[in-house]
Amino acid sequence: MIDLVIINPGNRFQVYQGLGQDFAAIEPPVWAGLIATYARKRGFTVSIIDANAENLSPIEVAHRITDMRPLLTAIVVYGHNPSASTQVMPAAGAICSAIKSSNADLKILLLGGHVAALPERTLREEQADYVCGGEGPATVSDLLEALRATMVPDLRKVRDLWYREGATVIRTPAAPLLDALDKEMPGIAWDLLPMERYRAHNWHCFGRLHNRQPYAALYTTLGCPFHCSFCCIQAPFKRGEQALNYREGLNSYRYWSPKTVLGEIDLLVNRYGVKNIKFADEMFVLNRKHVLALCQGLIERQYDLNIWAYARVDTVRDGMPEIMRQAGFTWLAFGIEAASERVRDDVDKGYEQQDIFQTIERVRKAGSFVVANYIFGLPEDDAASMQETLSMACSLNAEYANFYCTMAYPGSALYTRALQQGWPLPDSWSGYSQHAIDSMPLPTKHLVSREVLQFRDNAFQQYFSHSDYLDMIGKKFGHDTAAHIKTMASRRLVRALPDKPNTSRPLLHISESAPIAVLPLTRGAS
Repeated sequence: MIDLVIINPGNRFQVYQGLGQDFAAIEPPVWAGLIATYARKRGFTVSIIDANAENLSPIEVAHRITDMRPLLTAIVVYGHNPSASTQVMPAAGAICSAIKSSNADLKILLLGGHVAALPERTLREEQADYVCGGEGPATVSDLLEALRATMVPDLRKVRDLWYREGATVIRTPAAPLLDALDKEMPGIAWDLLPMERYRAHNWHCFGRLHNRQPYAALYTTLGCPFHCSFCCIQAPFKRGEQALNYREGLNSYRYWSPKTVLGEIDLLVNRYGVKNIKFADEMFVLNRKHVLALCQGLIERQYDLNIWAYARVDTVRDGMPEIMRQAGFTWLAFGIEAASERVRDDVDKGYEQQDIFQTIERVRKAGSFVVANYIFGLPEDDAASMQETLSMACSLNAEYANFYCTMAYPGSALYTRALQQGWPLPDSWSGYSQHAIDSMPLPTKHLVSREVLQFRDNAFQQYFSHSDYLDMIGKKFGHDTAAHIKTMASRRLVRALPDKPNTSRPLLHISESAPIAVLPLTRGAS
């Protein structure tokens, strides 16, 4: 019997519609690979099923799990970016149901960003035996130890676990965040993944679209020191008894050493032939010493890589763009969000307006390309401010742009604010997907959801059909890439957004509540 099977759920059509077939990336499940490494180092046998990459149906996954009969099945609910966890929940829930229909005795643990944000609700709504309220690796290891030990496992020693005892929901004490990353979780279990299936974003390979594979994503850091109110990244990152107030000033940012990260890249290049790499850190360009040490190691290796990473307009300091470009960082992604300082300040995204243009200019001057991320429908947005954002996007004319609608993702401060103020929320978790048919963004103080969504979809068409943009793309990447973008822009999303009253469903969408028992910290759980 294998100890642990980790499942990466996904349904690319449901999340991305027609864009999922050719344009969206197929990314390796970074968290699944990290947890596999953590469990292996503690002597457990591990396998990974990447249902998203293999396009497996829930029933197909259930058949595999039934044949393997693992001690524990862990379904890891994460997505391509920090806010893409909730949209994976329909696929995760369907896999839970399929496994339990196939063999009700198999034990299932749900973990990930969405799960950590709403652990009680997840336990009540899904057919899982356990859910994890924190980061995940320690909970998985503790639970495997408990399940191995006896026919009646002592679950109270498992940290960060939510489970049922009769009608009562039990919550065990939180685990501390992993700090010794090099020792405890040194890299991803690449050998357990179908590496031939992963594919870079289309824009990542503009100018050479036929070379989107092989592809890999990895972390050099975990967590984020910022607390933007629309972001849910902090949900899993809780430190012990700070779990109940983790949003208040908690810095979850931690590092792998440059030596460990460079060793990962050596493996990817030399064993798997990877050239296209995403640094999936929620904020890679932050600590100058960390960034420059990695860049120096990459420059020395001369691998000719095609790397992209996230940055902020106020963290790319003097000299960094040039060194990063030498190291292979061909793309940097910036969360510009909105043109209006009033709109940005309301969601704690503070930086000076001139920083945007100055930073983009410096990055381009160094020879790298820019992905600019914008959000329409922030609470202070009105029609004029959204148009201001679109006008700024066209003026910046970044080599690629992502246009999002504001979602109150579970785990974000905006979600709490939406519940408190009775703002309408989606009826299903798929409604939190930016590209889904039933996508339903938040209304603003001035606009209803439908108006925000229609503006976003029209902005996408306008940006990628604009002659100035297509001319720039043709000059930089060739006419084949410009033609590819025209095809992408022709794939219009189907939307089915009903008008919603200004009410919200309750936090716990269940027929009746049950008591929750919070266990005290014990010696076995410390």
